[in-house]
Amino acid sequence: MQCIYALTQSEDDSLEKQQKFLNVSIANVYTLYLLLLGLLMELHQLAKKHADHASKKYLSEDGDAYPDTKRFVKNKLLLQLTENKALGQEISKRKLNNWYLNEEYVKILHKEMVQSEIYGTYMTASKTNYEVDKNFVIDLFKEIIAPNEKIYEYFEDDKLTWVDDIPIVNTFLVKRLKKAKPDSAERFFLPRLLKDQQDMVFAKDLLVKTLLNNSEWEKEIQAKTPNWDKDRIAEIDHILLKMAICEFIHFSSIPEKVTINEYLEIAKEYSTPKSSIFINGILDKLVKEYKRSGRMQKMGRGLL
Repeated sequence: MQCIYALTQSEDDSLEKQQKFLNVSIANVYTLYLLLLGLLMELHQLAKKHADHASKKYLSEDGDAYPDTKRFVKNKLLLQLTENKALGQEISKRKLNNWYLNEEYVKILHKEMVQSEIYGTYMTASKTNYEVDKNFVIDLFKEIIAPNEKIYEYFEDDKLTWVDDIPIVNTFLVKRLKKAKPDSAERFFLPRLLKDQQDMVFAKDLLVKTLLNNSEWEKEIQAKTPNWDKDRIAEIDHILLKMAICEFIHFSSIPEKVTINEYLEIAKEYSTPKSSIFINGILDKLVKEYKRSGRMQKMGRGLL
């Protein structure tokens, strides 16, 4: 949707350029995942520096009241990440030294963490084990790192497409951490970007087929909105309708109900308050017409 919108708004853009943008933006989702893992690792390293410095002081501070002042530093899941050679090499290979160059973000999180209730509860707990450590890291990420506005603004300024990717990657990372075990292989934290390479094929096909048939899809929409001037229909609605029509006609394995539901959800997120109702009405008419004419042929496992 973003690629098609960019192309329709700019006379300088080309289909080839948007295909490249699509590839890069999808690949950057993995970069975001690694940066968030790296943020946990840098937070651990900063805490280690503080703990080492505190151990050399003669006067105690408030933090020294904890039974084990180095409990966070000894967190088993965080050690599993920081000592993971494969993960470290991947971050190094991609030159993801963002937090080294912008240490102030790590310091902000560290300060917020040590002042939080979840940190105090964790540091004063009577016992600790891998599960306790893991649950704390998950809570730390969900309650302090993920909602942090400074981190969000940093990602937004770095790559605009990350605004949409952050919720997806945050959810995936939490699920990944929940599945972590003491004996998880190093590659466990380096999953594949795509479970099925067909996902990438689908993304490219949808982009190309929607754009190459643009004039045809435009006629389909005009036929169903005879009393509407084109300017009255939101640009995003136009794009979503064209993409949905493309799926109806060219993607036989996707059930029409799935297509409709997906585009209604996107419309609710990106377009006007009434867009989902408008789009649903148009797509419902088109489905009935395509079924009557035999133009839409659906087949595959999703339809059984």
